[in-house]
This record gives sequence, structure tokens and C-alpha cells, in this order.
Amino acid sequence: MPPTLDEEKRLLEMGLLPAAGLDEVGRGCWAGPLVAAAVVLPVEELALCPELLAGVDDSKRLSAGRRQALAGRIYEVALGVGIGEVSPALVDALGILRATALAMRRALARLPLSPRFLLVDGRLALDLPLPQRPLIQGDARCLSIAAASIVAKVHRDRLMLAWAGRYPRYGFEKHKGYGTAGHRQALERWGPCPLHRRSFAPVQALLR
Repeated sequence: MPPTLDEEKRLLEMGLLPAAGLDEVGRGCWAGPLVAAAVVLPVEELALCPELLAGVDDSKRLSAGRRQALAGRIYEVALGVGIGEVSPALVDALGILRATALAMRRALARLPLSPRFLLVDGRLALDLPLPQRPLIQGDARCLSIAAASIVAKVHRDRLMLAWAGRYPRYGFEKHKGYGTAGHRQALERWGPCPLHRRSFAPVQALLR
């Protein structure tokens, strides 16, 4: 079942719009930045015309080409989109949970409008003076979070493709920094590059 506007419609009835959907990508990667996106959708317009964002789904369920096409559509339809990045070095310094919260706060800060409510993927509660609702598997359930998952994934993939040109030995254009067999082989042969997260176990093992 595709994500719905049910959560957003409840907030509309409560007078708590605009609401921002938040999701991150790259949390489990061995290399590259952590990226979060915040998306504010026009709920009343979409309730009347849902085909405006037909096909928006959890980014993991979509092909790369489909994600790119939908990301463009989301930018056209959304009231606001914000993206936040946290570098690999800062992920190491903060730990993954605090880095995720920081990426989401940075994404919110880049929105062109101020949301009144947050719909957050997963269990994370952000330390912000805003009412919020964490939603487990929110990217598969809630349209605003699904839109954020697509925007964040497309943005991060583009970053990793750019980094692949600078560090061609690691195959970032293929695995985007995730822990594949090919990535492990490159690490074993060449050691970590500045994009690698030294606090992550596979990279730590090589550094030892």
C-alpha cells in the first residue's frame, strides 16, 4: 500500500499545518555524508488532486530513474523543501543518532517557511520546541515523509557520484558508500579515504 495523506489530514483538522515530513539517508553507510530532507506539502491541494504526486513512495521501493523524476515533481509541488548534510568527520564526532538529529535540524532551517508540526521517520524525537510525531516506517506510510525520503536519497546519490570522480578507486558511483563486497575489497586494498567514517566497525578494523 502506498503512503497516504492520513497523518497530514488529521493535522489539517487540528489546525496544525503546515507540517514538515522528515527523513534521512546514509545512516548505515561506511562512507559519505548523512543527508536529511524536510518537505512541506500542500495538503488541501493534494487531498483534492492526489495525482499531483502519484507514484511517490518509500525511496527504497523505487528505481534510481523513478526517484529522480519524482524528486523533480516534489520540488514543483511542495510548499518548501530543505536539505541538511552532516560530514563523515562530524558523524564520527557526534555518533549516528546525534548526527541524524543535526541533519534534520539543518534541513528544517533551510525550509522557506516555518512548520507548525513535524512528522519524523523512525523513533527519533528532535530536541525542538515543535510538536512532532515519530512514525516507524514513516516513509512507507506518510506521504510527506516519503517525499522527504526521495529528495534526500536523490541528493545524496548525486553527492556520491561527484565524490566518485575524486576517489575513483572505491566505486562510490556503484554502492554510494554502503557496505558491499566491492566496497570492502577496495577498503582492504587502498585503506580509507577522507570520506570514510572512521567510527564505523569495518573502517575501524582496517585502521587497526
